[in-house]
Amino acid sequence: MTDTGDLNNLPQAAVRPKKKIRLSAVWIIPLVAALVGLGIAIQRIVTEGPTITIVFKNAEGIEAGKTFVKYKDVNIGQVRTVKLSEDFTRVVVTAKIDKSAEDLLVEDAKFWIESPRVTLSGISGIGTVLSGNHIGLEVGQSARERRAFIGLEMPPAVTVDQAGRQYILQSDDLGSINIGSPVYYRDFSVGRVIGYDLTKDGNFIEIRIFVNAPYDKYVTTDTRFWHASGIDLSLGANGLAVQTKSVLSLLIGGIAFEAPMPATEPRPAPEGFLFTLFDDRSTAINKHEDVVANFVLYFKEPLRGLSVGAPVTFAGLPVGTVTGVGLEFNSPTEEVRPRVDIALYPTRFLAHVKNAAADDRRARDDRWRRGFLQRMIDRGLRAQLRSGNLVTGQLYVALERFPDAPKVKKIDWSSLPCEFPVMTSSMQDLETRVHGIIAKLDRLPLDALSQDLRRTLDTLNRTFADADKMINRLDGEIAPAVAATLADLRKTLATAERTLAGADRTLVGKDAPAQQELRTALQEVSRAARSISDLVEYLERNPNALIRGKAQEVSP
Repeated sequence: MTDTGDLNNLPQAAVRPKKKIRLSAVWIIPLVAALVGLGIAIQRIVTEGPTITIVFKNAEGIEAGKTFVKYKDVNIGQVRTVKLSEDFTRVVVTAKIDKSAEDLLVEDAKFWIESPRVTLSGISGIGTVLSGNHIGLEVGQSARERRAFIGLEMPPAVTVDQAGRQYILQSDDLGSINIGSPVYYRDFSVGRVIGYDLTKDGNFIEIRIFVNAPYDKYVTTDTRFWHASGIDLSLGANGLAVQTKSVLSLLIGGIAFEAPMPATEPRPAPEGFLFTLFDDRSTAINKHEDVVANFVLYFKEPLRGLSVGAPVTFAGLPVGTVTGVGLEFNSPTEEVRPRVDIALYPTRFLAHVKNAAADDRRARDDRWRRGFLQRMIDRGLRAQLRSGNLVTGQLYVALERFPDAPKVKKIDWSSLPCEFPVMTSSMQDLETRVHGIIAKLDRLPLDALSQDLRRTLDTLNRTFADADKMINRLDGEIAPAVAATLADLRKTLATAERTLAGADRTLVGKDAPAQQELRTALQEVSRAARSISDLVEYLERNPNALIRGKAQEVSP
């Protein structure tokens, strides 16, 4: 046990006040310098922008410490380092971005190297020839930040702040379309192609286009797009058709669009709407028909020259299209016959009729349309093949009225497609008649006729020979005798004139009436002599007149 007395004798602790530390004036300067440095560091951290990395395939014209990052031609940063990636396949560029542009570095921002580019659609980046290449920035619409990016090989075709809309066109092939190809509306350039790629299944090509505002309001859900590349040359049943656009579209291709007329309640197409790209305008516009009546035609003549797409006309105006050309096999009769499928468009027919806008609703009524068509058929409406181009032999289908056409049975509307009555074409009818004439000529006994003709010609030759002999005899025997007779007649007349002259001297003053009668008789004899003289002279000139008679004179 501890003695309590010893505890009282323990020493006690004394409390002393703490001594004040005095700061020497020597430490003031380092302290102030440290505070200034800390402030500068904090200020730099607060005001300094982020550092980003951009990966490019190559770094053409990019230099560390010299190349700037620009947005809308304003410097917002500078390249710090340029080095290869770990696998040596890419170039990694590190750039310092200003604090003021930090909000532009979002997830869908795009970077590319801006350099001079010369393409068929134009020249871009021409300002970099003097200032050097720089890195361009296109802001995105995301709200999430990002510091690592993959650079683009080409600058984006459309900027985010550019007014207009993008659409997608689907086509079987690309044709001559390229990036930058113009887009036309009524032959006016309103946009361009900004990209293209294969669909996921590889069956089609998707072409992305951009239509500038305010022309994007003309793109509706009913709009039709087609290739307008250079020269469109077609030779068919409608003849030779040549359509051209600008020289630019001739070189790099082009796309045109148009809303079909009349458009039914047109609605503006939203961003990214998918359209079909057709081969030509006629194909594109014909696709807008929403009321179609399909029929089948069975012709009894060759279909050579008739092709799918050939027009179907009424009174020379297009009202339909040939949709199929082929053959049909009838199993019960084992007969193969030509078959033509056509599509008639009632609304297109009414478009040609003046003041028929009110009948558009009736054209959409199947009952009214069928009744109208049946009445036309009862009045002789028939389908007929006709030649549309004599050079190429292209055919088309014409709907015409034939009042004398044979009656046909009523159309069976329950069978689809319905059979439309036809009429043999005029060319086929002419060919049939020519074949009939040739067949009749083949049946003629041409050999017997040839022998009879030869015998007749021989007889005629002998007759002409006898006639020649008679004419020669006339010239040698009869003509001299006639001439001698004429000479004797002239001598007689001369004697008679002398006798009459003596008698006249005798009768003068004694018998005046007798003298007058004698003169009259002498005049008659003189006229008869002249007539005989004329006859002899005519026979001398035309000895054949004794056989054939006098030729009939033609009055002048």
